[in-house]
Amino acid sequence: MIDSSVFQSMSDYASLGQNDAVLDIGAGLGFLTNFLSNKCKKVLAVELDDKLAKILCEQFDMPNVEVVRGNVLKVKLSGFNKVVSIPPYHISSRLIVWLFSKSFDRAVLVFQKEFARRLVAIVGAEDYGWQAVLAYYHTECELLDDIPRSMFYPQPEVDSVILRLTPKQTLPFNLKDEILFMKMLKSAFTQRNRKIRNALVPFLENTYGKSKQDAIKIASTLPFREKRVREMAPEDFGALVNALEN
Repeated sequence: MIDSSVFQSMSDYASLGQNDAVLDIGAGLGFLTNFLSNKCKKVLAVELDDKLAKILCEQFDMPNVEVVRGNVLKVKLSGFNKVVSIPPYHISSRLIVWLFSKSFDRAVLVFQKEFARRLVAIVGAEDYGWQAVLAYYHTECELLDDIPRSMFYPQPEVDSVILRLTPKQTLPFNLKDEILFMKMLKSAFTQRNRKIRNALVPFLENTYGKSKQDAIKIASTLPFREKRVREMAPEDFGALVNALEN
């Protein structure tokens, strides 16, 4: 990112203050980390690349910046309440799943526009998939400022957007098993145009060890069995996975 005005926008959208501890994922050469260090109490700068992490350690010899070497999805992190980051785009899907498992007040991130649209897609839309259902369940998700590719060096092939995630204080529906919910979503959306009674057969076989014949019998008794996957609202998926647990 070569336009520092984006950093100020991200800070404003995150409502950063002197009491905040902020996670910066994929800190790189530390431009955003440096900006954040002047805005908040603590910055956790995570960087996988050893050479870049070494540069960060040399650059930020200050008490309120902690450089963490490693993969953000695997290292142990604690003590942050906000996330302000331009993370590596290739981990976007895995990163949001990871974020949804964490406790935080607000996350402001820059993602590829195409990916960010998947998080806010509505039922039936072309971009509607498992990411949209998970995002709806866990957060209020907002697309904010567009970030043209010219603001990066080297320029990526796609435009980006600032995205804000605010965890919901009250979840929109109850789930008996969140892990099973996510597994079912990922499986079902591989066959998004099929009806539920057909789309869930592989999931029932793989998850519950059912024969294909038994899986077909179970699927034919499920709620929403005549709906197509792409037509299912998040609440429908919640009721569906809870019915499977019964």
